[in-house]
Amino acid sequence: MPSPVAVIAGNGSLPGEVEAALRASGRVACIIAIRGEAAESTRARAQIELGWGEIGRLYRFLREAGCKDVLLIGGVSRRPDFTSILGDLGTLRRLPAILKALIGGDDSLLTKVIGLFEVEGYRVVGIQDVAPELLAAPGVLGRIKPAEDSIRDLKIALQATEKLGELDIGQASVATHGRVIALEGAEGTDAMLQRCADLRNSGRVKAKGKTGVLVKAAKPHQDLRVDLPTIGPRTVELAAAAQLAGIAVEAGRALISQREETLRMADAAGLFIYGIDRQALWPGERHG
Repeated sequence: MPSPVAVIAGNGSLPGEVEAALRASGRVACIIAIRGEAAESTRARAQIELGWGEIGRLYRFLREAGCKDVLLIGGVSRRPDFTSILGDLGTLRRLPAILKALIGGDDSLLTKVIGLFEVEGYRVVGIQDVAPELLAAPGVLGRIKPAEDSIRDLKIALQATEKLGELDIGQASVATHGRVIALEGAEGTDAMLQRCADLRNSGRVKAKGKTGVLVKAAKPHQDLRVDLPTIGPRTVELAAAAQLAGIAVEAGRALISQREETLRMADAAGLFIYGIDRQALWPGERHG
């Protein structure tokens, strides 16, 4: 029997979906809920709940549970600071390495967090390793198909997102009528979409009907084991409020949370959901 997978769970519904996928594949999930981040439903199923300063307890739990693989999943709304990581003796013993991990951008932080587990002998796995069915497939994913002008906006937003990712700033952009109108920063995708709605409502972006495309894509050199771009029902709700025509994510490199509900809501709102295949968008060319 394969060893249990330690699922270190942040916020959102994905930890529960991952647990169900692991169970369906015959593997056991040991849920570690991050205190102050994990949803109530995740906490109810968790074997243990830990704060940032309980690294010693975390490694003791992993050892006693027989976990060799570790999966980091779910959102983290607040990056840990110095005061939040002062905790048990196991944390203090590893403090120099932990402090180094807190320095740098998001990509740097996540790479260093992976390193903290690997130096202890654990293997950090990604969704593609344990639950690939949660990743977006290529092509049209709902009932609505993108029009030609939406494909044009999609390409422009994808190129903008790639440039954004090169600077380790964000994973999403919105383009409409052939120009980029929003780039994701530290505020996150939801706040960016609310900004797009404000631009439409104020008349700063003049358009009739549904137009424009949200693109979410992994950063060019991103470690795909952590922090994959994710969309879900809330993304659809905000994209509809911003009067966008659709949402596009990279096939095989992005997650769709609550897939059935997300696609149902998109169909009802008249929004397309599209899995980006670069070769299909730029046939005969090398891109990305």
